[in-house]
Amino acid sequence: MTRTTPAAFGDILREWRRRRRLTQIELAAAAEVSARHVCFLETGRAKPSREMLLRLAEHLEVPPRERNALLNAAGFSGLFTEQPFAGAGLDVVRQAIDAVLKGHEPYPAFAVDRHWTLVASNGGFRPFLAGIDATLLQPPVNVLRLTLNPRGLGRRLANYQQWRSHVLDKLRRQIGASGDPLLIELLNEIRDYDLADSPVSDCAPAAGEDWHKLVVPFQLLTESGTLSFYSTTTIFGTPTDITLSELSIESFFPADQATANALLGLARRQTEENLPPR
Repeated sequence: MTRTTPAAFGDILREWRRRRRLTQIELAAAAEVSARHVCFLETGRAKPSREMLLRLAEHLEVPPRERNALLNAAGFSGLFTEQPFAGAGLDVVRQAIDAVLKGHEPYPAFAVDRHWTLVASNGGFRPFLAGIDATLLQPPVNVLRLTLNPRGLGRRLANYQQWRSHVLDKLRRQIGASGDPLLIELLNEIRDYDLADSPVSDCAPAAGEDWHKLVVPFQLLTESGTLSFYSTTTIFGTPTDITLSELSIESFFPADQATANALLGLARRQTEENLPPR
């Protein structure tokens, strides 16, 4: 374990406090310590106890990975483990994810890590990936890049600008919470995508459909017409492992009956094609 100076810990603590837009007085009040002590911690004039560090990290909502870094900077061992997703230690987790993905069929669902790298999928979007740049499908697959890149699904999104704005907002919130440099790079990349000559345009919902007033839809142009989805995000509760804390399951539901019918029809055809000959 690398041990650094109290001043290095103080720099990290100050960065997190500023990221949360708190003054030393506000953080001290929340953690029930003196503002003087917070000042001494940030300047390296005092060394925190493990208990004090964890209390401050809790009030600053420091994510598990960064909380370990904060502990290490102060000379303590990390609190959270980090096991590889494919490792035996996460067998139960993978089984749970597989069960959720399988249970969501025939609607699309997939699991991603905090960088939006695909780690598991039920293949629900696979029928719509024909003809896109093969390099975007080579592991590790980044689902945001695949979705918004002009060489990916970008030109097939009927509401590209709306979905892009939704994704950029989500990335900004993630960056605000974690300060992750890779997410900053991904944000800048997506922001630079140019679809000025895209043939797609916004697609209005059918008469009587009010779902578009409640959620940002994901509208995909396909051979079956424009399919409209809304999505939900599922995370694991109270994780004590870094890998687990950074996993999420993105589930897509049909936003209208036409989309539901199209997906059910695709599922039936795939089942019939996979039946053994009589």
